[in-house]
Amino acid sequence: MTKTVLILGASGKIGRHSDTAFREAGWQVRLFDRARDDMTRAALGCDVIVNGMNPPNYHDWAGIIPAITARVIAAARASGAMVVIPGNVYNFGRVSDDIDQDTPQTPCSRKGTVRVEMERAYRDSGVKTLILRAGNFIDPDRNGDVMSLLMLRAVKRGRVTAMGDPDAIQPYAYMPDWARAAVALVERRDHLATFEDVPFPGHSFTVNELRAKLETELHRPLRVKPFAWWVMRLSAPVWELAREVLEMGYLWSMPHRLSGEKFARLLPGFEGSDLRAVMLAGLPPEIHPDQPMATGALHLAMAGGTGTGPKHAGALNRPV
Repeated sequence: MTKTVLILGASGKIGRHSDTAFREAGWQVRLFDRARDDMTRAALGCDVIVNGMNPPNYHDWAGIIPAITARVIAAARASGAMVVIPGNVYNFGRVSDDIDQDTPQTPCSRKGTVRVEMERAYRDSGVKTLILRAGNFIDPDRNGDVMSLLMLRAVKRGRVTAMGDPDAIQPYAYMPDWARAAVALVERRDHLATFEDVPFPGHSFTVNELRAKLETELHRPLRVKPFAWWVMRLSAPVWELAREVLEMGYLWSMPHRLSGEKFARLLPGFEGSDLRAVMLAGLPPEIHPDQPMATGALHLAMAGGTGTGPKHAGALNRPV
């Protein structure tokens, strides 16, 4: 029997990797075109809707996300499709602990409140919904993720950028793993609750652990440099993205992980990618982990430059 999935936000990280994972699992994939398609009509005949739509650079979450949510719920009701949502940790506020499906949702930010209200709307709608909750996404395609655009942006100059406390453990979700997990879970959808909140454990590590691994792989010392938050503070009065990024800055110094207990119970045979591959995924393509860095990179290191300015701050936008 043909299985069909509609992917919203097909050009983004969620959309692209979901497209690949569902196709590889034998699904028929429809890619939603916002400029041309009506969402409800596009969803007819689909078994699953993956909602990868996300306002860019945190723009007007309070207005745009509820509007997207209402459209997705309407499409799911009309088609009978299950909805897959990439959740995040904004819902929980300042919780230095393992986060699971029972962790109280007490957001300390406006964006966290928007996420709580969004998830509540899905729960109250009666539409079958999977929240596959993740930490920071790592995209091996280096497409706008925090690892490649910020944390390892200056690695050729001998620096790893710390967004907060370099010893605070943080959860990361390798995009191909997250997408494969989403496929595996929806293929068991008859065994899932109408509203299912599943933390995706992924990999957890600190910036200093990342630095140590890179030093071993690149055969050279690296130093940790703090992100230039002062640029965000200076720009906040006139730059929406800076204001929104500052609001979420607390997460980078808050040690936390996503519990893997429920995930392992639902998918006991799931195998994630090797930690080495995940840690190296954000390296520039011209750097080969099994070879020493080129001499030119050492000259760049001596030349200086922060590599932590506002140009790529959009990468701080965590999963939708």
